[in-house]
Amino acid sequence: MRKARKAGTKRISPVRRKTKPGPPAFVPVQLATLVDAVPAGDRWVHEMKYDGYRALVAVGGGQARAYTRSGLDWSDRFPSILSEATKLEVRSALIDGEAVVLDPEGRSSFQALQGAFKAALTTIDYFAFDLLELDGVDLTGLPLLDRKAKLKVILPARSRHIRFSEHTQGGGEKLLKTFCAAGLEGVVSKLAGSQYVGARAGSWVKTKCIKRQEFVIVGWTPSDKSRAFRSLILGVHEGGKLRYAGKVGTGFDTAELHRLMAVMAPLEHKVPTVDAPRAEVRGAHWLRPKLVAEIAYTEMTHEGTLRHPSYLGLREDKKSEAVVLETEHHAASLPPPATSSVVITSRERVIYPESSITKGQLADYYAAVAGIMLPWLGSRPISLVRCPQGRAKKCFFQKHDAGSFGDEVHHLSIIEKGGHEEPYLYVDDADGLMTCVQMGTIEFHGWGARIEDIEKADRLVFDLDPDEELDFEAVRTAALQFRDILKSIGLETFAMVTGGKGVHVIAPLTPKAEWPEVKNFAYHLAQTVAHNDPGHFTTALPKAQRKGRIFVDYLRNQRGATAIAPYSARARVGAPVAAPISWTEMKAIEAPSHFHVGDAPELIRRATSKALMGWGRAEQVLPEL
Repeated sequence: MRKARKAGTKRISPVRRKTKPGPPAFVPVQLATLVDAVPAGDRWVHEMKYDGYRALVAVGGGQARAYTRSGLDWSDRFPSILSEATKLEVRSALIDGEAVVLDPEGRSSFQALQGAFKAALTTIDYFAFDLLELDGVDLTGLPLLDRKAKLKVILPARSRHIRFSEHTQGGGEKLLKTFCAAGLEGVVSKLAGSQYVGARAGSWVKTKCIKRQEFVIVGWTPSDKSRAFRSLILGVHEGGKLRYAGKVGTGFDTAELHRLMAVMAPLEHKVPTVDAPRAEVRGAHWLRPKLVAEIAYTEMTHEGTLRHPSYLGLREDKKSEAVVLETEHHAASLPPPATSSVVITSRERVIYPESSITKGQLADYYAAVAGIMLPWLGSRPISLVRCPQGRAKKCFFQKHDAGSFGDEVHHLSIIEKGGHEEPYLYVDDADGLMTCVQMGTIEFHGWGARIEDIEKADRLVFDLDPDEELDFEAVRTAALQFRDILKSIGLETFAMVTGGKGVHVIAPLTPKAEWPEVKNFAYHLAQTVAHNDPGHFTTALPKAQRKGRIFVDYLRNQRGATAIAPYSARARVGAPVAAPISWTEMKAIEAPSHFHVGDAPELIRRATSKALMGWGRAEQVLPEL
């Protein structure tokens, strides 16, 4: 592998980015892995697993906002919590926790929370269990117990709606038994010294008292009594397709029965949504698969249907396409946090012949950067550039899979233009990432939306692609000019060198606008820029018409389009990687291929540096052109 940096190359000096006043922007949340037993030892701390909605509470500038786990702004759902949050004695803070409703015995209840939403009640409480940012300082690199200590200090000793989530160190199995006996949901266990990783990193695990998860409502069976329906027909995605998962006929009160009938009525269609045994779905009314329900059950049969299921409520923070079975892992065999148990074979195979970089060295790079890459790549549909025999031989682009990647790479069923479904790929942990590398992947490209809601974009990407005659100085100038243009219409942007020829100018979005609106905005903005400065910019697709100019690739901003992921390697000479940079660094960096797979230690250091503080995060929506 070549040296990390040539002698005499100008080093980029980090500069702290000035942050806007107001609440911090959404960041991807850390997810817990389901395990079969509470991990033992004092390295782990254990908290109650709450039965509610995961929410980030952002405070700053006298304002407060609440985000779902997918980044949706749900501030209107939690007015009482946010009213108290604005009174916290901080300049700014980003808090992770769970919004719940407690019953008279002090137990959180998902069904009661649903009732509170419907009745617009002010009985929703918030249990805060982590602190990601305080007064403009990123805390995610600190050990968990240090973050929790800072969180406890900023929370009032007495608060009506915001509470600190207590924990115990060690003794998790005993705690689980106590919780289960009290009718609680379970235990979340976290490594006391772990950093916060916005993905499924293995340092957080959960153990449940009773099995429960989301299922798609695919139909209902009629009742021969006075009730509106007899049971709901359930489905779950497996291998990129919906399969029958059984029926649920308990857990509804009269009001919920009638509410569900009203919600389901517009979704009816004549064709069966899943292939199910006729005897079990006789007289079924089928639905388009849009609704997601939380279901408790005792076990799953060998046929893949639920035993003793009970309906708990509809989930509005998760779309049906993202509903897959949650796999229980053995706690004793979990790999260390943010690492992978995937074995990389043929490590000596040369992938980059011009620099003799091997598959093993490429895999080591991805293993090292998994913790900083997964927050940007994880839980969103991806496409892969696979080069099983190396970049100089046959490479191909892949976005679908019929199961050849195994269980660690997941499938998301997405409806294509023609109305048929296709299984798209996504990963949410290091094992998924490394499985792709083992299968010959060099490049990772991601959608501009997360799996929780693939129809709403969470970013704009303008790929500034130079004509071959232009040097990087022209690209640099164009990127800074494009930054200023977007800033003038109210969009904060961030820069990323792609490891190719150009630069990405990225504007994060709160996921609100759907793809037609996002594509239309990107198209008209690019056209306007090219019209106003035709000497430097063009939107012409034919390369012959781009001579001497920068092509503004706005087509990244449409449903199904992808962009190279931060920290992805490229299948190009020298093994360059895409890397976030600050706008100050943009003025000094010498090439879009500045970083490469030998720079993993520096990229990891940079990810938590002041130079990249808040990179890629901004609470903003599409402005009007």
